[in-house]
Formats: sequence, structure tokens, C-alpha cells
Amino acid sequence: MPLLKKQLLVLLLVIPSFFYAQEIELFQQFNGRYDYLSFGNTLNIEENGGASACDILDESAADFQLQAGQQLIAAYLYWAGSGAGDFDVNLAGTPVSATRMFSYTLPNTTFVYFGAFADVTDILMTNGNGNYLLDELDLFEAIQSYCVINGGNATNFGGWAVTVIYQDNNLPLNQVNLFDGFETVSAVNPQLDIELNNLNVLDNTGAKLGFLAWEGDLNIANNETLQINGNILSNALNPPDNQFNGTNSFTGSSVFYNMDIDFYDIEDNIQPGDKSALIRITSNQDLVIINNVITVLNTELPDATIVIDNVSGATECGDRDITIDYTVFNINSTAELPAGTRIGFYAQNILMATAQTTMPLPIGGSESGTINITIPDNIPADFLLRAIVDDNNMVNESNEDNNEDNVEFHLLIFPEIVGLMDLELCDVVGLELFDLTEATGQIDPENTITYHLTEEDAQNGDNPIVDPENYENTSNPQTIWIRVANPDCFVVDSFEVEVIICPLPDATITIDNQIYACRQRDLIIDYTVYNIEATAPLPGGTPIAFYADGILFGQAQTLNSIPVGGDEPGSLEVTLSEDIPDIFTLLVVVDDDGTGVGIIEELNEFNNEFNII
Repeated sequence: MPLLKKQLLVLLLVIPSFFYAQEIELFQQFNGRYDYLSFGNTLNIEENGGASACDILDESAADFQLQAGQQLIAAYLYWAGSGAGDFDVNLAGTPVSATRMFSYTLPNTTFVYFGAFADVTDILMTNGNGNYLLDELDLFEAIQSYCVINGGNATNFGGWAVTVIYQDNNLPLNQVNLFDGFETVSAVNPQLDIELNNLNVLDNTGAKLGFLAWEGDLNIANNETLQINGNILSNALNPPDNQFNGTNSFTGSSVFYNMDIDFYDIEDNIQPGDKSALIRITSNQDLVIINNVITVLNTELPDATIVIDNVSGATECGDRDITIDYTVFNINSTAELPAGTRIGFYAQNILMATAQTTMPLPIGGSESGTINITIPDNIPADFLLRAIVDDNNMVNESNEDNNEDNVEFHLLIFPEIVGLMDLELCDVVGLELFDLTEATGQIDPENTITYHLTEEDAQNGDNPIVDPENYENTSNPQTIWIRVANPDCFVVDSFEVEVIICPLPDATITIDNQIYACRQRDLIIDYTVYNIEATAPLPGGTPIAFYADGILFGQAQTLNSIPVGGDEPGSLEVTLSEDIPDIFTLLVVVDDDGTGVGIIEELNEFNNEFNII
């Protein structure tokens, strides 16, 4: 049957190592009439613990054999050894380079160990059954510092193994889980747990558990166990407390120096109906590197996946109606997917609509559907369109993490015009220049805003006002049209500008006395503030500034509100500073806060000064 290579098809929880290594986690899952086998060989010529020489092979061979009716599905090569690593080897005369690499450093030492992985399915497909030679794995120089006779810690090793997944139509429906990584158990990290969830064990017949481990020693047996659901496993090759002892369960070899390819019948340790299983690996002394763990369980579970085949619609500005074509699959499964399995369609995390499967989907089956959705107004122009099958988790599946497909989607949305306001200016002496941008200040500045004199120009984007911040109206009142555009769409609207008659004061000032400026004597300035050509009173507190050649030397203010046509006299007495020149221009400015800035809006802003030279 077709095989979808999906990762994380069961929930995997791994208790982390205390030291840096690659956690054992689910790499691949196969659901169907599948089983597995392994073959490979060590490069060690004797046990490393009592070695009389520091030597290692750079090649070794092993037999691979599938029986009649068995079909190769996948083959994965693992190799490992002491040192930083050799990641290019040959298998059956074909060069192989690692596509995944592993590493572990023994705590508080410089001893490093490496692992490597490559998919060699094509090589086995091409060569078929026979004897496979792995060569060009040269670790001789790397192991020297690890050997006991050279003062090392007796962890010199090297070897290789191929894990093979095959299909046999005479098998029951199984779930084969391949976990891998590069984790250790030892005195400093004595326990490794792997939890299998989302199981639905139909029958325990043929259930088995296997592993690939490196650097195990025959003569060290200190709580080296492999357990499932609390039960310690053992067989003729592997005593209960010495699992990692240099054996190969597939060939019966007990001289598989410093590596283990073992498997166990676990029929009595897992029961029909079980929903989970706990695998535990322990070692209280010997360093053991776990490279992979494989389970074969007779389970019956569907595996719902979904693909968004096409999304159409929403091709015009403002259109939020879309059509989604989708297909639900039940491919990598061991049971049918029930009819009525819900499908949720989301914008980001907002549920927009639901559908459901209309019929049971057999193993390997699929069903296509179409749904029309109106995207809610609160969804932005750019969003992630998500289709999730079994989004309410009502169906127990072999993999709860592969139920989604998604696409980035873009809506053509009109820009929004908010806070548009009419503008008014008072009719004062001089030009009245409008800042048209004040009318559109609340519109998102991400948009492009242009100002036009006619609606037609705004619609076409023609003849924009060149300087909208300094616009003199040509009629009164006058309609100004705006065009607000984003990269996709635009809208047009209008506002009014008008010059109006306003009640405003008009402050002027005169100096009323003869000015005698003498050093060592106070300067007295008598002045009068007027509000003659006005239409409103001049407020009390209007500031007055006194300058000598542009240098501020005194300030005053009106005391009372001055009515239209009225005036108010005042006087300032000040001592001139030494930095004032002997001859200077005296300038008095009403409505000046001492910085050249006025605080009163007036009919005439150009008649506030009086000066004497």
C-alpha cells in the first residue's frame, strides 16, 4: 500500500538525558501489514574491556534475506564508533554519506562518540538478497586514545547495522514504530523512558520490541535491563540484568563485540485493548549508547490527514467569499476512518466553518469535498487558512499531530476611511492656507492618500494636489476629494474646506514716551496695547516682549481683557545689561512669548510690532 512518511505519528515522551545527546524520538511509523528485521556487523575484533591490542577493522559484512512474499519498504543504515566521526562509507560498493549525524561526549572527559544515518532503501532495492559489505569506515587512528593498553577508558568500538521495514500480506495489521537518536544509559544517567500513547492494541500475537545499541560489554552486568510495562525482558542470548552484552538476536551471535542488535517477543507484556505502553532502559555502570528502538504492535487505528487541493474566489476588492476544495485521507492506518469525522476551517485560530466526512474511509481511502466560506470582517488581509480534520479530537488516531494542512491567503480589502473631517480657517489678513492632511489624520498611514479637486480625478488617480499641506482654496466653500489606496484596492471620499468670518482680536502696540537709554540708570518704557481693528476682545495676559537689536531684555503682559476698539497702557522699567550696545534698535512686540511665538489667534498677525532706532 502507499506509504506516507510522517513523523511523530504517536505521542512520544522521552525523559531527557543529563548531558548533551540526541534524544530518542519517533523517526518513522508504518501502519499496515509490516514487520522489521536488522542486519549488520561489528568492526571490533574482540571485547574492548580486555583488549590485548588496539586494533579495529575498516570493513565487515553481513547477510540480508527477505523471504518469498515479503516486499522491501524501507532500509536505514546506522553506523557508529569512537571519535569525532567518519561520515562517508560504502555499502555494497555504493558510496553513502550521512544525512543525519549524532554525537555524545562522556561527561567530564574528552571521550567523544559519533553516530551516522542514511536511507539506503535504493541500494537494497537494487541489490536484493545477499551478502552486504560495509567498508571505508576507518577508525584506527580515532580509537587509539580509547584503548585500555593506551591508558584509555575501554570504550573503543565501531560497527554498522541496517534496519529493514518490509511488507508481508500474511501479517496482521501492525504498527511499526522506529525511534532513533543517540542517548546513553550509564552510572551518570541510569534510566531512559519512552512512552507510547494513542495505541489501540487489537491482538498481542507477534508483538515485539527491538533495539540497536553500541558499546555494551559482555562482562559488565549491573542492572542492564530492557523493560516494557514494568516487566524485564530476557531471552537465551540476553540475561535479565545484562541486555547489552554484544549479541545479535537475528543471527544468534554472541560475539557481536560491543554492539547489540536484539529483539524480544512481548506478547505476554502487552494486552489487547491497551492504549499505551512504557519502555524503560537501564544501566547502573556500563556506558551504553542507544541508537534506535523498534516496536511492532498489532493495532487498529485510523489516521486522518487532509490536503487543501485548491482555494478560489475573493479575486475582487471587498470580496470575502472563497471556495475550498479539499481531500481527506486515511492512508497510514490500520482501521477505517468513521463517517462524520469533523473538519474545521480556520483563519489563524478562528474557526470559520465546519464540514464532515460523508462515509467511512477504508485503509488507504480518501474522500474529496468542497465548502464555501465567507471570511469574517475581523480577519485581516493576510492570514493562514487552516483545514484540520478531526479538529475536535473525537476520533482516536494513530497520529494526532498530522491532521492539518494550511496555505497563506491574501484578501483584497478596501482601505478604511475613518475620522474624515471638514476644515475651517478664519478669514484673516493675508493668505488662508489649509493643511489638508489634518482632515485625514486618523486614516492608517500605511495607505497612500492623495487629494484631488474632482471626484473623477480621485477615481482615476489624476492631477493630485501637489502641496496638500499648504493649499489655498479656489472657491469658498470647496469640496476636496481624497483617494485612499493600498497595494490592492482604493476608495474615494470627500470633505469640505471653508474660510469663515471669525470673532478675533487684533493686537497692536505703541511706545508712548521718549526713550533715554543710559548706563547706570533704569530704562523706562511707556507703551499702549490696542485692540482697534478687531471683532473680539483681546484676552488679558497677552504677552509682550522687548528686544534690543534682537536680544530679549524684558517682558510684560496685558492685565485685563481689552474690548473691541479699546486699549490698555503699561510701563516697563528695566536696567540694561552690559552686553547691550550703545546704539541699538528697540523693538516691542505684542503677542510674543519671548521666543517669537504668539499665543493669540488674531485677524492680522503682521501688525504686532513697534520699533525705535
